[in-house]
Amino acid sequence: MTPSFNNLRVLVLESRRGSEMATLVANYGGRPLSAPALREVALESNTEALAFIDALVRNEFDLVILLTGVGTRVLLGVVERLRDRAAFVAALSRTRIAARGPKPVAVLRELDITPWLTAPEPNTWRELLSALVSKVQEHPLSGSQVAVQEYGVENPHLLDGLRAHGAAVTKVPVYRWALPDDVEPLREAARVVANGGLDVAIFTTAMQVVHLLQVAAAIGLEADVRRGLASMAVASIGPTTSEELREQGLSIDIEASHPKMGFLVREAAERAADVLRTKRRGGALG
Repeated sequence: MTPSFNNLRVLVLESRRGSEMATLVANYGGRPLSAPALREVALESNTEALAFIDALVRNEFDLVILLTGVGTRVLLGVVERLRDRAAFVAALSRTRIAARGPKPVAVLRELDITPWLTAPEPNTWRELLSALVSKVQEHPLSGSQVAVQEYGVENPHLLDGLRAHGAAVTKVPVYRWALPDDVEPLREAARVVANGGLDVAIFTTAMQVVHLLQVAAAIGLEADVRRGLASMAVASIGPTTSEELREQGLSIDIEASHPKMGFLVREAAERAADVLRTKRRGGALG
């Protein structure tokens, strides 16, 4: 039997792939409300990225950690504008690279580079750090010069974990998360959630949680949005996003079995109605 939202109203906060996700929701019988919650902004000053590029070409790093595909592409863009691309790619190819997941691996593949290590699913900092520690005989972290390409916000857990194992860590921030240029759809989504007008919320990044609550607070609706989410089926793409939801005091009803959009939407369609029946004690879903 094909999973179905059965006409439930579904909040979609995805930005880059928002229309694709909304279409998936509709294909599974849901009524999507799209409210992009963030945009990726290249840092105005690329000083740290440029310093990293120059140091890598001088062979000053033992290990480079790439956390996101978008960040890897932004870094390449900086190289192409301001440095020698061939020299950078050559330096990258002779350096051990650890990739957090399939997206930076895909970018590396375009450069004909195979990473030394790829973190297993669900591709969080925990799996990445564990994989690095498991290869300590091949490449000890202690005494290593490690560069970490950051994404949006700093990940202190990963940085502290690397340092705890004796690594000297250089952060390489290449972009940050910002609110979308047009915040009104997100404001309207907050109002609808606050008024009980939605049934399911689908979160694909931790910053969607932060920005939804930030916008809600700015219009005086944070408490109402929290109450609204508590009565909805909350779906998370995976551990990193789930961790933020829990830190914000929000419960997770559905977590994707694999951290991919297709799995998340399908599994939300399969389970949302049952979640809502339990939460709403058999009340009407529509």
